[in-house]
Amino acid sequence: MAIANSDGPRWIGIPVRVFAMTFLFTLLSFAVALLLSILGTVVYSQVKHVAPNLTFAYRHIAFPCAITAGAIVLVLSLAMEIRNYRQRKTLAGIERVS
Repeated sequence: MAIANSDGPRWIGIPVRVFAMTFLFTLLSFAVALLLSILGTVVYSQVKHVAPNLTFAYRHIAFPCAITAGAIVLVLSLAMEIRNYRQRKTLAGIERVS
């Protein structure tokens, strides 16, 4: 059984969790966007009978998608972690009073 910390929640873990989740989701979104953009580039090159330009898939599709997704995840996870921290802090205060 875990020992409960009576000091309440600590804020030091928030940036670590936020940046870890941002990095993981950015990496995942880059991988998915790159896969889909490479497939789309190959299909386009087969239809138009031209050589596939895979650098276009990296530079103009996958990278901007990953940066956009990373920025969105950063803002959302930061808001979620701050909300969760404030809620735990309030509940710890209520628990301490009663």
